[in-house]
Amino acid sequence: MAAHTDTSATADASTGASSAGTTATPGSTRTRSILATRPLLGWRTVDILTIAFLGAALGIAFWGWGVFYNGPLSAITFGFAPLGGLFAGPWFLAGVVGGLVVRRPGAALFCEVVAALVSMIPGTEWGATTLVSGIVQGLGTEIAFALLGYRAFGIAAAMLAGALAGPFAAAYESFTWIQDWSLAWKVAYAGVLALSGAVVAGAGGWLLTRALAVAGALGAFPPGQEHRETRAV
Repeated sequence: MAAHTDTSATADASTGASSAGTTATPGSTRTRSILATRPLLGWRTVDILTIAFLGAALGIAFWGWGVFYNGPLSAITFGFAPLGGLFAGPWFLAGVVGGLVVRRPGAALFCEVVAALVSMIPGTEWGATTLVSGIVQGLGTEIAFALLGYRAFGIAAAMLAGALAGPFAAAYESFTWIQDWSLAWKVAYAGVLALSGAVVAGAGGWLLTRALAVAGALGAFPPGQEHRETRAV
């Protein structure tokens, strides 16, 4: 007899999560992500507050990265400026983490915009364009989760979200900071941004989310439930 698989969506009132796909049983492996409770647009107060907190914390980190950004940038871009995109991945992190934690439409964009706004407040060399960049990059990560129907939140989904922020950022910068570059350089820059986004923001954001879940900081969210179910197996 084939093993029974529960494919129904079961809601956990304490976490605001619903399980889509196989449930974890001893000796089994989860094959799908735990989703936010339906309706997906039914944001809870804790969702809003958590995104605001994550965005603010990462925004401070963004500002710190911006302070040290130009040193390594100048060294690696000597002779081939598009390589500077290798250092842009950290700025896509907020959108990925926000999407992975809350798992509702708008979470990735919201978190990235908050982070950009907070990083702009102390003052940066990019001024108000920091906020515009945050909006554009957040749209890239948001679209990635939307393309997956807000149903996949594993490392592959996170890397896709981080990667997609890259071309969006490159498209915006093509009309601002790099408008005098050749088309070949702009295309190369978009590719480098996508690579940095996939590795640093995508894989890095997934690992950060898992670390927060292990630390018990995401008990009210799907990643926290996934961690509890993994420990129960």
